[in-house]
Amino acid sequence: MKFTSRKDVFFSILILGTVVFLAVLSTFGIALGWIEKGDFWITIPLGVIIVFLLWIYLGTSYELTETQLIYRSGPLRGKIQIDQIREIAKGKTLYVGIKPATAGKGLIIKFKKYDEIYISPLSNEVFIAEILKRNPDIVITE
Repeated sequence: MKFTSRKDVFFSILILGTVVFLAVLSTFGIALGWIEKGDFWITIPLGVIIVFLLWIYLGTSYELTETQLIYRSGPLRGKIQIDQIREIAKGKTLYVGIKPATAGKGLIIKFKKYDEIYISPLSNEVFIAEILKRNPDIVITE
């Protein structure tokens, strides 16, 4: 089952605001002559940054298979064995660590002995219900 990531207002304004700013900057730079004909190469890094930010914003998702949680967020990708998940903290935000997420108040998934990852599925409750079907031994904390 595939889950898209919830996008909160702060993250959306931050990412999309940056994309619009960079696009306007390069467009006006060319149109108003701030960027001269020989300096068009300057727009290449701006374009790469725009594509990268949109890749994270639009490409963050999670998939539950029978045995794995697969996460994707731009270039950040990985798999966690569901039988290695020991606890899920609901409604929390992880400030340090792996965060393939686009919103706050998501889920902190604790797996193996000391590993943690933060995700923000569209619905925390639906995600938890689905993962508990695959591993009912996972402890859910608030």
